[in-house]
Amino acid sequence: MVAALPYDLRGLRDRAILLVGYAGGLRRSEIVCLDVHKDDTPDSGGWIELHKKGSLVTLRGKTGWREVEVGLGSSERTCPVHALKQWLHFAKIDFGPVFVRTSRDGKRATEHRLNDKHVARLIKKTVLDAGIKSELPEVKRLALFSGYSLRAGLASSAEVDERYVQKQLGHASAEMTRKYQRRRDRFRVNLTKAAGL
Repeated sequence: MVAALPYDLRGLRDRAILLVGYAGGLRRSEIVCLDVHKDDTPDSGGWIELHKKGSLVTLRGKTGWREVEVGLGSSERTCPVHALKQWLHFAKIDFGPVFVRTSRDGKRATEHRLNDKHVARLIKKTVLDAGIKSELPEVKRLALFSGYSLRAGLASSAEVDERYVQKQLGHASAEMTRKYQRRRDRFRVNLTKAAGL
């Protein structure tokens, strides 16, 4: 999906939103509430710390405060940390909201925080532009994707122990994490064979 985005200021911002949101398993409201530093703004819901091996996102979610580790990607093209650094650098953001609107001409960042509806619209537009599920009519394609898709995508595609996905998403129970998994290999771990039967 990120390959369909342009390399202008808006494209840099939207690429960072998609990659950080996906890698962090973040809700759309959690993405747009982030600030550069702790306590930058009164309406902040969290902040991002950039480190050598990735970024640490501290946020207030439905289940209270939690830390989400977003590691470096395997290539610059898909690395959420690289995308975030590029956005912050070119938008000249060093204080306040991380994800803000851009001017009408798209050449500068404003100080106005995006709202969570932008994330949902961005996902739908990018799905269409990228040609995902192009065999389906547009209405059905759009119905399949929403702001929820970033969290569900991570939960479904991460090939790690379920408890790590549960922690990343901030779920109180494994059952809730399973609801986010679109395709689950129910018999990946075969306890019958493990028990010697």
